[in-house]
Amino acid sequence: MKQVSDGIGQAFSLIFSLDPGLLNIILLSLWVSGVAIIVASAIALPLGTVLARSRFPGRSSIIILLNALMGFPPVVVGLIVYLIFSRNGPLGVLDLLFTPTAMIIAQILLALPIVASVTRQTIAMLWETNRELLISVGANRLQQNATLLWEARFALSTAILVGFGRIIGEVGAVMIVGGNIDNLTRVLTTAIALETRKGNIGLAIGLGIILIIIAILINATVYFLTNLEEAKE
Repeated sequence: MKQVSDGIGQAFSLIFSLDPGLLNIILLSLWVSGVAIIVASAIALPLGTVLARSRFPGRSSIIILLNALMGFPPVVVGLIVYLIFSRNGPLGVLDLLFTPTAMIIAQILLALPIVASVTRQTIAMLWETNRELLISVGANRLQQNATLLWEARFALSTAILVGFGRIIGEVGAVMIVGGNIDNLTRVLTTAIALETRKGNIGLAIGLGIILIIIAILINATVYFLTNLEEAKE
């Protein structure tokens, strides 16, 4: 018990003193997951919209795949990315393994299905509700899609935040493809695992507190956006 209390005290000391090692881990975590969710959303929003509005061969297979990938074990995603970018893999020549770029790619694969699936479902429902209005005002397909995305902005923002929450709190995939290298690929989750094994409870608790704060902020934002959407309706 004393070890835990001492660890908590050390954790707050590290946080309030803005320990450089702690800050480096936090900033890298936010950067990797931030870039990953931005790229994933840039792909997922148009993909989900196309799946909601278009009918083409293979559409059902893509939808099934996206739904399946939503529950895909992160460690398996990490293994797939590792095999692709390993020395003997098809993209091994790029030498991306054990870099932040490989971690971003793994996190994109984890977040993309979530955002794309929610986008497809949300846009499909809005299209059914607003089809006649959008057609009657003479909006072309691009204008229709832009209007639907704008109307779905709260739901889609929530999906993006949920995706961000999933990837920033994930450990398996980033551990495999990043290698948990100090000052290069060590993020919050991998650092917590490492420092706990080393017995450095203070730093582990400090990192855990930061991760909890981030999770609370994400959930608070999701709650706010959900209430805002309900108030709009």
